[in-house]
Amino acid sequence: MTLAHFLDGLRCALCGALNALWLDSLRGLVECSECGQTALTSPEIGEEAR
Repeated sequence: MTLAHFLDGLRCALCGALNALWLDSLRGLVECSECGQTALTSPEIGEEAR
């Protein structure tokens, strides 16, 4: 089971869909539910994770 968070108010850079992005924080991925595009995320080094 994966914990995913809905990213409200953001658009997909590829297809332009609004409110279609999900953050999978365990895998470090953002995925568009409309077109399937994925992007890797990386935390800033030296920043405390909240």
